[in-house]
Amino acid sequence: MKAMILAAGRGERMRPLTQRLPKPMLEVGGHRLIDYHLASLHALGVRDIVINLSWHGERIREALGDGATSRLSIRYSDEGPEPLGTAGGILAALPLLGAEPFLVVNGDVWTDFPLGALKPPAGSLAHLVLVDNPEHHRGGDYGLDGGRATAGTAKLTFSGISMLDPALFAGCGAGYLPLKPLFDRALAEGRLTGQRHGGAWRDVGTPERLAALDADLRLGRARHPVLSSPVG
Repeated sequence: MKAMILAAGRGERMRPLTQRLPKPMLEVGGHRLIDYHLASLHALGVRDIVINLSWHGERIREALGDGATSRLSIRYSDEGPEPLGTAGGILAALPLLGAEPFLVVNGDVWTDFPLGALKPPAGSLAHLVLVDNPEHHRGGDYGLDGGRATAGTAKLTFSGISMLDPALFAGCGAGYLPLKPLFDRALAEGRLTGQRHGGAWRDVGTPERLAALDADLRLGRARHPVLSSPVG
């Protein structure tokens, strides 16, 4: 299995912390956000990882290299100075990801979700990990009914973790492209599926949420299943 970490965004809401640094390189609990994902993928047995780059992408490439020192194989999909959007970035990286379903993780989330528990049913084009709605996204994204995503009123929030089939991108042209319209198309076809994660999950989208997570990790109020956090 291959995996992709989404790391091309500008991190506008995280300024000034992202003025000279991409958001996945920010630290919480003594580790960079992207390190938590790399550790979880390694623990799962995933070795082939693609990372898309745009805003200060050279900082990620310089820090991680080809992944050999972490016993990983990391390749990069460079989008240039303007990010291509979530779906556009994944579409551009498909030649590196191959023809089989692959894991996708947003580089700016933190979670204790065990990636090995991600189990898409047959026929799924996109299998999403959904979480309870956080304060900053009370409306949610999709409901769940027997493992199938729904457009009902009892909605959960997409966590940024998914298993995607390359066929999800059929008919898409190169360039900027958001992901939700493709999810909605799969929903209409009955091929958008998901599972709920009731554990820890944070969308680290602002300096305040970053600081709160950092404090929780350092004080032991939040724990990652693979990477430990220093005390104090």
